[in-house]
Amino acid sequence: MAPSLSTASDSWDVINFAVDQGHGVKGLADLGLKTLPNQYIQPPEEQITNSTVVDDDAIPVIDLSNWPDQKVMNAICNAAEKWGFFQIVNHGVPMQVLERVKEATRRFFGQPAEEKNKHSKDNSPSNNVRYGTSFTPKAEKALEWKDFLSLFYVSDDEAAALWPSACRNEAIEFMKESEVVIRRLLEALMKGLNVNEIDEAKESILMGSKRINLNYYPKCPEPELTVGVGRHSDVSTLTILLQDDIGGLYVKKLNSNEWVHVPPIDGAIVINVGDALQILSNGRYKSIEHRVIANGSRNRISVPIFVNPRPSDIIGPLPEVLQNGEKPIYKQILYSDYVKHFFRKAHDGKETVDFAKI
Repeated sequence: MAPSLSTASDSWDVINFAVDQGHGVKGLADLGLKTLPNQYIQPPEEQITNSTVVDDDAIPVIDLSNWPDQKVMNAICNAAEKWGFFQIVNHGVPMQVLERVKEATRRFFGQPAEEKNKHSKDNSPSNNVRYGTSFTPKAEKALEWKDFLSLFYVSDDEAAALWPSACRNEAIEFMKESEVVIRRLLEALMKGLNVNEIDEAKESILMGSKRINLNYYPKCPEPELTVGVGRHSDVSTLTILLQDDIGGLYVKKLNSNEWVHVPPIDGAIVINVGDALQILSNGRYKSIEHRVIANGSRNRISVPIFVNPRPSDIIGPLPEVLQNGEKPIYKQILYSDYVKHFFRKAHDGKETVDFAKI
């Protein structure tokens, strides 16, 4: 049972309410709390401050309408090298598809806790469907102000059987409609590495598996004390992110301690290089730290598609990258081992990719 506002104090078991009972941070926000529970207060070094944010710089915005123009392909490779992040417009994914999956995200998280909790770690019939809150609550010193639904795609049949009906069709539609642009982006990025064709083996290590997450960041009391998502880089090859119009995603500038806001652009999709692509490119393409701040006045949603190797794939620098005598920086590593290492701990910036260094 939810406590009343007056009893929501440190003596009340916030973890049990938010994590175990499945109310999540949305449940906490719905209580109308005036102060942030202690469990969510981040150490000062993790709180984003104006002194580390730069306003006079931005990640590139790339117009794909002239595909396959060489200038566009060069811009994609350049952004992947210098920023690790860029936004794409005129990408071919219909606006109504983007709107539908955003609406489906709101619909799923608007359900009662007991409905959402059917898909929690303890209750879900499959590891491929997971509703939860924060990132790894049992490993974190301070929790993140976010609820999520994570859906690992195996087949349409499995999705039809196991994915929540509130968002199943819309999530699949977004994944399917994104396939063409994902392939185009990877073709451009591979050409930049002297890989002229994505054969079956390359297709597996670049895009052999996919996961789609629906993220919900409810409005937060004292947002400056916590984070929506802590500093991390993704373990994917590429991440394709749809964000709403609220904003709050920050990207770390390469070789600096400065952070740049990724402003929402209507109809745009945010693309970022993941750790797998950094490893495959032998460090040429950069998987960059990013984070999400909490918002004190509005609820935010985002929908990332993580394009990954298959769990059973061995990843390492591609032979084409090393053919001119370049020395490998990363060892060959089983992708599932890499992912397990990432999910075993709290978000800790770029430390995961060091796990793969020689």
